[in-house]
Amino acid sequence: MTAEDGNVLIVDDDPEVLLAAELVLRRQIARVETTSDVRRLPELLAAQPRDVVLLDMNFSTGDTSGQAGLDALADIGRCAPDTRVILMTAYAGVDLAIRAIKAGAADFVIKPWNNSKLIATVLAALRHSRSVREVRTLRTRERSLNRITGESSEPLLGTSPALRKVLDAIPKVAATDANVLLLGDNGTGKELVARAIHRASPRAERAFIAVDLGAIPETLFEAEMFGHRKGAFTDAREDRAGRFELAAEGTLFLDEIGNLSLNAQAKLLGVLQSRQVTRIGADQQLPVDPRIRCATNADLPPLVESQRFRRDLLYRINTVEIRLPPLRDRREDIRVLAEHFCRLYGGKYHKPRLTIEPRALRKLEQWHWPGNVRELQHAIERAVIMADRAQLQPDDFVVGSASPMVAGGEELNLETVEKATIARAIAQYQGNLTQAAKALGLGRATLYRKMARHGLA
Repeated sequence: MTAEDGNVLIVDDDPEVLLAAELVLRRQIARVETTSDVRRLPELLAAQPRDVVLLDMNFSTGDTSGQAGLDALADIGRCAPDTRVILMTAYAGVDLAIRAIKAGAADFVIKPWNNSKLIATVLAALRHSRSVREVRTLRTRERSLNRITGESSEPLLGTSPALRKVLDAIPKVAATDANVLLLGDNGTGKELVARAIHRASPRAERAFIAVDLGAIPETLFEAEMFGHRKGAFTDAREDRAGRFELAAEGTLFLDEIGNLSLNAQAKLLGVLQSRQVTRIGADQQLPVDPRIRCATNADLPPLVESQRFRRDLLYRINTVEIRLPPLRDRREDIRVLAEHFCRLYGGKYHKPRLTIEPRALRKLEQWHWPGNVRELQHAIERAVIMADRAQLQPDDFVVGSASPMVAGGEELNLETVEKATIARAIAQYQGNLTQAAKALGLGRATLYRKMARHGLA
């Protein structure tokens, strides 16, 4: 007969009782341990969670009050509230049993016990403990999912050949378990493509978890990605599932993977290879099987050659590569995108009849959009908010400064325009790089790199 999965700790000062109980239970339950020192209970429970503690009530010769067991029961309630406790004594009475149950005991066993009854009592407590823990895990997962998901998914709009190539690849990779690497500048829609692949896949009903790896400090990488046990470190006030667990049987989207340190890359590679995670503060490995979608705006081969990105990790994540075109290479899509964002933000800001004047649309089509679709989206939103007329005019659109957007007849060198735009954005937001990056439609890490390249750092 297969032993039931679980962890039971037997606590009694009589070695013969410990041996007898262990012999009865170890054929029924996967892990059974014993201790004769009740003072070690907090230490043992902190080291490893137990589903059930089978606890004697008296630990001193001649003592029949049961107070020692009640005190230990209270200690367990404080340090391991999910653990079920079964009290046992040779000096049972109705009053003592009532006190024990009121104090939180799951059940009461009288020595000498009937083996079948002992097994049934412990198995019932074990299953109840596991149910409580599963409910708690589900609630934790639900809270975590509510915190990091719920974002609306914008459609992939456009008919340009460059975008069509991406759209044609989506159903092909969605039908497989292949890892996908999405490449392209910031703001080109890498997460939208990852979500589209997820929606077209057999896992569409499962969770889609997006993680911006560039925004996670290295000191928190393991806790965020693999989870942690309550008390594993300062501020770990509850058990928390990591992103790999939350995405189990769904899709895990790892954005800005090129920003990971070598140390974090090694930990990530280990999980991708083993398909198991271990929460911080725990010693039990948990199986995970999300589909992995990664994205970066970095050129990874040069990072590999300079030993800043692991070659084996690159091979692991790029079974299929999809490169997203910048908006300047799909100008024929600008009009449909602009009109879509105008409708979207017109509804949001209670201006549902707002439209874009044709001359303004032509100006939008001429701009080079260094921040890509994200920059266009922000430009439209800003124009809608500030609009006083029924139609958005050419001078309603600005990028990074209070002056109208330039096009045609002005400076067209992309490097020169990009440098000037970044400088204006930094000046406008008085050196606040977070706000400047948002206005430009860039990630902070990308803005830092561009500032360094242009000598603005």
